[in-house]
Amino acid sequence: MDNNYKQYEETAELLKVLAHPIRLCIVSGLLEVGSCNVSKMQNCLGVPQSTISQHLQKLKSVGIIIGERNGLEVFYKIADERVETIIKALL
Repeated sequence: MDNNYKQYEETAELLKVLAHPIRLCIVSGLLEVGSCNVSKMQNCLGVPQSTISQHLQKLKSVGIIIGERNGLEVFYKIADERVETIIKALL
C-alpha cells in the first residue's frame, strides 16, 4: 500500500463532484447526446436554470466538462475521458 495519498487527490475531487444526482444526470446525458445547452438541460431535468448553472460550474471547475460558445448559447460536452468509464461502471 502506498502512503503517498496526495497522488489520489485529483481523482477523489473528481468523484466528490460527481457524487450528486443532478450532476450525475447531466454527465450521463452529455455522454448520451454529445453536447447540450442549459435550456435543453432545464427542459429535461425540470429544475431552475440557476441550479443547472451552479452544477455546471462545479463540473467545469474540475475539468469534467467544457463549454463551447455558439452565438449566445453555450454548449457543454464531456472533457475528461475517465468520466465515461466511471459512469458506465456506476450506471
